[in-house]
Amino acid sequence: MLYKPSLLGVSILINPADTSALRKIDLLVMGAGPAGARAALRAKASGLSVVLVDENNDAGGQVWRPLPDGFGRLPGIVAPVEARDGDALRHELRQAGVLCLFGHKVWNVGSNLRTDVISPEGSVSWLPSALLVATGTTERVIPFAGWTAPGVMGLAAATILLKSQNMLPGRRTLVVGCGPLLLAVANGILKAGGEVAAVIDLASRMDWLRTLSALKARPDLLWQGMRWQANLRLAGVPMLYRHGIESVVTTQAGFDARVRPVDASGAPVDGAGRVFSVDAVTVGHGLVPGTDVTRLLRARHYYSADIGGWVAESDEMGRTSVPGLFVAGDGAGVAGAAAAGAHGELAALACAHDLGRVSPQHYALERTGLLAQRRQPARFGRAMAGLMALREGAVAAIKPETVVCRCEDVTRAEIDAAAQEGACDLNQLKAWTRCGMGPCQGRTCGDVAGALLALNIGSRESVGYFTGRAPLRPVSLAEVAGQYTYADIPIPKAAPL
Repeated sequence: MLYKPSLLGVSILINPADTSALRKIDLLVMGAGPAGARAALRAKASGLSVVLVDENNDAGGQVWRPLPDGFGRLPGIVAPVEARDGDALRHELRQAGVLCLFGHKVWNVGSNLRTDVISPEGSVSWLPSALLVATGTTERVIPFAGWTAPGVMGLAAATILLKSQNMLPGRRTLVVGCGPLLLAVANGILKAGGEVAAVIDLASRMDWLRTLSALKARPDLLWQGMRWQANLRLAGVPMLYRHGIESVVTTQAGFDARVRPVDASGAPVDGAGRVFSVDAVTVGHGLVPGTDVTRLLRARHYYSADIGGWVAESDEMGRTSVPGLFVAGDGAGVAGAAAAGAHGELAALACAHDLGRVSPQHYALERTGLLAQRRQPARFGRAMAGLMALREGAVAAIKPETVVCRCEDVTRAEIDAAAQEGACDLNQLKAWTRCGMGPCQGRTCGDVAGALLALNIGSRESVGYFTGRAPLRPVSLAEVAGQYTYADIPIPKAAPL
């Protein structure tokens, strides 16, 4: 039995098979980052009944993450641009009257788009005419010896600490990986009063120079990147290009992190390595689009390393191969926050058009403007995504004893052994080794595990991806059951003799 939310906020037990008892809406938007929030606003303005759902306590996503409840900025501390943009977005959502379900977790989506959401009262079910998935990305980390040690964290996790709580990852931190987050995190650490031991970048200077034409499309971000570079030089922070991390060894004082030169594929090459003594390591090797829901609903997908990996096939308006299912933002292929907002509005506009809420003339006019609005920032975002593309040599260099799946402690050696014994796709690998079977459902390990299997099998397309399954997020029986007692369970009448 599930709960139906009433207008008064009272939960009523319903029969899961009885869709007439579900609360019906035009559009449910999953994810309240730039794409999802802008989509909800556009849908509301188009006259749709819309619900915006997010696990976080407010809108903004990773880029415009708000301060936690009860936190505030000290007097005289000026909020950064991202914080001001996020505050403006949250204010706009409140002013527009969008129904926002924050602190709610989608754990299942049915073939008829019925969406089951964990709320404080239990499992609340909605039946939207359309579902827009704007769930963003997961950070990728190419495993290395010591990457599971406490004090080694993702660049995204470090960003959360710095942005929302002004907390340092450590007193002396090594920043490792690829892409623009390297500079952002390193500068955030310096600004918060920490020390950056070095910035270790898989890309070369020439790789960055090749993106210059795309960077010119966003002179504001190009200027910001130049300022960040200057800040690091003034602080005396070493910048090691075309280098990767080899291992992290725990010491009494923290860590000894060993880095060494790599080639264009990310594979280690001969050359003098360096060891940095630090008490924290932040590492990130790009972003992987979130495809949990599109895989669960069996939408068609394709693989493109340059935009993050596997993504759902969609048109420029976000329509997928599943009727009524839309995707927007980085979850549809990494293109950055600035492009995500326009993409969300495009998907919402397409939804309003398909439901007959806007005229063909209005649709055509708005579509042209939004496509133009998205074009330049998407070009910049795609260039950055290319810098963060998974490098085959870095994957091939993972040592046999290194843990790849943290949830189930599956090593590279076990993955290789499964491939040699006949596992030819990710779902077979999962069945044979439990890789991807833990609480994260393969969000952390799936991309790298697929790349390792592809080294044995031949291609990422042949290896495929983990089949989407419910629950999409770990849920407890208490969360699903909600607040009721045995007396609340309806007892059917006895059958006649």
